[in-house]
Amino acid sequence: MVLFPLVAVTADPTPLMAHAEINLWSLAFRSSGVVFFVLVLLIGFSLSSWAIIIWKFLELRRAKQRSDDFLDLFWKAKRLDHLYSEAGEYADSPVGQVFAAGYQEVEQVLKARSSKGGMEEASVLTTTETAGVETVERALRRAANQEVGKLERLLTFLATTASSTPFIGLFGTVWGIMNSFREIGARGSAGLAVVAPGISEALIATAVGLAAAIPAVIAYNHYQSRVKVISGDIENFTADFLNLVGRHFMRM
Repeated sequence: MVLFPLVAVTADPTPLMAHAEINLWSLAFRSSGVVFFVLVLLIGFSLSSWAIIIWKFLELRRAKQRSDDFLDLFWKAKRLDHLYSEAGEYADSPVGQVFAAGYQEVEQVLKARSSKGGMEEASVLTTTETAGVETVERALRRAANQEVGKLERLLTFLATTASSTPFIGLFGTVWGIMNSFREIGARGSAGLAVVAPGISEALIATAVGLAAAIPAVIAYNHYQSRVKVISGDIENFTADFLNLVGRHFMRM
């Protein structure tokens, strides 16, 4: 008969858990001014980093897919002028934009050569050809750097979030512990009721700081590796395009 009250008390721990969760949220929103500011700042970092994570995931995936599609079209194309007319459909392809910049420079070089007429000596033609290839190469490198810069845009914010938010949370932790010691000194007691609010604030700030930093550092490392893959595709295409220009266009 004595066991039934014990079972009734311990059978359903849900109210106790709900009460603990309510206390946790209330501690977070009732934190002292500095700790509350730290929590708001960390939440802002976290929300911003998650928005960037989702956006960069979609952007990099589409850039890789469209670049692969353009490379397939490039190697199947019979005439590059026809391919250039279709390059506008690949505005979201880094490789396509590099090709467009390179082809525009090739056209400029060929127009400059044709305007001089066909009376140059062989040595002059060779010099002009070499200078034309170098001009096209510079245009390709410049376009490649611009496209890689676009892919890396906002990744520095993820790196900043990953490196700074743990220290911001640590600052909130230190401040919460300072509040606990201040309460101990003011009340002259070191009981749990005195130190618990400040320690809870400190732990919440630490947890939120880590919650903001961990996804940011994982996403930053992952996206950097994906940018390197696309950058490698751009470099390989640049080398192939320069070989094509050296063999055909500059000897027209």
